[in-house]
Amino acid sequence: MDLSFSEEQQLLKDSIDRFAKEGYPIDKRRKLVASDLGYDEANWKMFAEQGWLAIGAPEAQGGIGGPIETMILMEGIGRGLIVEPIFPTVVLGGAAIRIAGSDIQKAKYLADVVAGKTKLALAYAERQSRFNLADVKTTAKEEAGGYVLDGHKVVVFGAPSADTLIVSARTSGSDRSKSGISLFLVDAKAKGVSIRGYRNVDGQKAGEVKLAGVKVGADALLGVKDKGYGALEEIVDHAIAALCAEAVGCMQVLHDSTLDYIKTRQQFGQPIGRFQALQHRMADVFVALEHARSMAIYAAINAEEKSAKTRTKAMSAAKAAIGQAGRLIGQEAIQMHGGMGMTDELAVGHYFKRMTMIDMTLGNADYHLQRFAEL
Repeated sequence: MDLSFSEEQQLLKDSIDRFAKEGYPIDKRRKLVASDLGYDEANWKMFAEQGWLAIGAPEAQGGIGGPIETMILMEGIGRGLIVEPIFPTVVLGGAAIRIAGSDIQKAKYLADVVAGKTKLALAYAERQSRFNLADVKTTAKEEAGGYVLDGHKVVVFGAPSADTLIVSARTSGSDRSKSGISLFLVDAKAKGVSIRGYRNVDGQKAGEVKLAGVKVGADALLGVKDKGYGALEEIVDHAIAALCAEAVGCMQVLHDSTLDYIKTRQQFGQPIGRFQALQHRMADVFVALEHARSMAIYAAINAEEKSAKTRTKAMSAAKAAIGQAGRLIGQEAIQMHGGMGMTDELAVGHYFKRMTMIDMTLGNADYHLQRFAEL
């Protein structure tokens, strides 16, 4: 199998790597995280101009590439610890409309995403649901040629800045039933929608979304009524592959910065990297990083697998392995940096926080290990 990048893919990698290295120092990120918006609109405009927001979208809407290009993009985002809402808009929201949307919905929303004119957020999780996509209590009742939505969604990534929400709601069936779930496009500023934004542990924005008698038209239904669970599973599998790539980007920076540190930090008249115990630990970090990279590639290759079971099994294998590797690499990086590793001024802790958040998003390592065993 040829795993080398094409010329276009290499150009994409070079552009995102350059921005991550030169245009996104940790001091700038710290200021963006502390701001009310939580990111830089000028960056978002630049992302659109570079074509990064077009990754994964259909060609008819100006899109380019697929899972491999998404992997390249997200690994660069991980290296730069970039906070702009690419994951909620391009990965989660873009996949939802691409997978479940009609031609009219794709034309209406994805072209604006590609142009940087609209932001999306997928509201799928609820307080009681944990990692169960079928545990949906939010309801959508048919009324006057449309639907009325009521419910409460939590940890909606990118919700504070979203223009359109993609909401999973129950149109029939009982709680936790996979049948009877539908997806809806909801204007974030519609009457009855309230969003309480907050920062996650990694500094990125999420929100709680409450829906109280929110009325939407029949054209707001995304996909087939009562058949949204299959689409939601496919959306999540695409998102897991993207998160695995982002985690690898974070791990690469932690490996490189730790290696540089132990080569220069002096103790007992010599660099601490000369001590064999630390050399062995860094070897373990390198092996874990390369294993994680291979699993991220494996996830990207299987992201468009037609067999849902094969695709889901591949995503669980990758997510479990990368969660375990991320924990090891993050802990070793902080410990080998000593007391400095715990400070806010050093980037190491920020990368570890993001990897921790990635592990908990869409199922942690323990959950996916169990799911892999069941499959």
